[in-house]
Amino acid sequence: MAKIVIIGAGMSGLAAASRLATLGHRVTVCEAGGTYGGMVGRYERDGFAFDTGPGLLTLPAVYRDLALKTGKEPLEQLVELAPVDPESRHLFPDGTAVTLPNASRGGVSQALDAAFGEGSGARWSEVMNRGRAVWEATRRPLLEEPLPADPAPLRTDPYPVPPRTGLARLRKPVAWTLDTVARRQLGGHPGLTALLGEPALRHGLPPGQAPAGAAVLAYMEQSFGVWYVKGGLRALADAVYRRCESRKVEFRFDTPVTRVVVEEGRARGVETADGRIDADLVVSAMDTAALFRQGLADWPGLRPEHWEPVEVPGRFSVLLALRGPRPEGTVHRTVVHAADPAAEGNALSLSEPPCERPTVQVLRPDDPALRPDDAHESVVLTATVPAQDDVDWTAPGFADRYADRLLAHVDAAGLGLRERMLWRVVRTPEDTRRETGALFGAVAQPVLAGSLPPYSGLKAANESPVPGLYLIGGGAHPGGGLARVGMSACITAGLIGPA
Repeated sequence: MAKIVIIGAGMSGLAAASRLATLGHRVTVCEAGGTYGGMVGRYERDGFAFDTGPGLLTLPAVYRDLALKTGKEPLEQLVELAPVDPESRHLFPDGTAVTLPNASRGGVSQALDAAFGEGSGARWSEVMNRGRAVWEATRRPLLEEPLPADPAPLRTDPYPVPPRTGLARLRKPVAWTLDTVARRQLGGHPGLTALLGEPALRHGLPPGQAPAGAAVLAYMEQSFGVWYVKGGLRALADAVYRRCESRKVEFRFDTPVTRVVVEEGRARGVETADGRIDADLVVSAMDTAALFRQGLADWPGLRPEHWEPVEVPGRFSVLLALRGPRPEGTVHRTVVHAADPAAEGNALSLSEPPCERPTVQVLRPDDPALRPDDAHESVVLTATVPAQDDVDWTAPGFADRYADRLLAHVDAAGLGLRERMLWRVVRTPEDTRRETGALFGAVAQPVLAGSLPPYSGLKAANESPVPGLYLIGGGAHPGGGLARVGMSACITAGLIGPA
């Protein structure tokens, strides 16, 4: 039995704690904040409740595996899980709307033909077939297995680009981005282009900078489905925390780690404000750049340039408490697309002010647990924005003015939310930074093959250069997102092994 200290009680820390305790180790979790869950937070007021981080779950198989491996029971016995159907409704600047079914590629193709004209579905399906090729090439090395000792092959984008013909063969090849895919394979159609780029944009990847292989994000959602946890995603964090408690994991909240103790060439524990905690192994769910650049894990063999903090976009949310019942026929997820996609991409990649009318995700779950009664509705608006280091979200009135613009933008698309508003809460990347410690308030991106930082280049390996120190969470392999941080815990538990 090893004594293991885990730094951070976010979802990766909870998943790692439950797995390692099930393997027979003694596990202590040190969390700087007063609660667990990390990005998977919750805000409650006047009978309303809101997820303050992600609101939907993809690849639920990751947490199904966690439930089975740590308790021999299906995830559905821990939380109530339901597919979101329809998966989404998309509203475009020209007034076009399209509603997409969940986990039905044939249904999506039909919906696109109806909205954009005959042949649109076939073009989209061909790009999704290429996304499937990316998934098959990268699923194991970029999701299920430790980062290989030689990751060089993963720096090549596996998206199957058509062979060059004619004079194009004589020119130097240029790496394709998602925008390239949209121009060359979707005919530059604005609606199809927006649909392809939206999942990447939601993960903080500007389509003009994301590799063509980022098409795998749309493929995964349309092939494996999108799911909702009744009571909100915070209920998933509650369930994993309860599993940790049943496995006798010790939690120390309000206990920030000030240093990883390295002695005789390996990690030997951590220092906190309350003193030292000795351990055989340390597992850090902290932002990897923060861990090393701030000197919490000093090690002479490390090269500082490998741990430079990367500025990537953050999340801006408006939590809306609305009077009046949820309208009949309202879909769970509506996406109001940017009025000017180029301006949105520039704002995220060139450190410009946030886009005036960006792509906004509107989540409206039909869940009695999130509202005081059926005469009210809770709604969350979310946009991807420059993070705290690029924009001063704390400037007086700045965040509120931006929230006004988002509301005006979605209401212009016909949602009619402002007139029903009782109150609202505005959340910026600064709130993310304060509550989770994420550098700049950024939201970690998933790792994609064939890209370089800051746009989802390979993350730090789970087995760090410091013997006895392991890395999990969005700053480590395989990157950000609920599924991937859960897999980082799974991979690391496999590396450590049973007691």
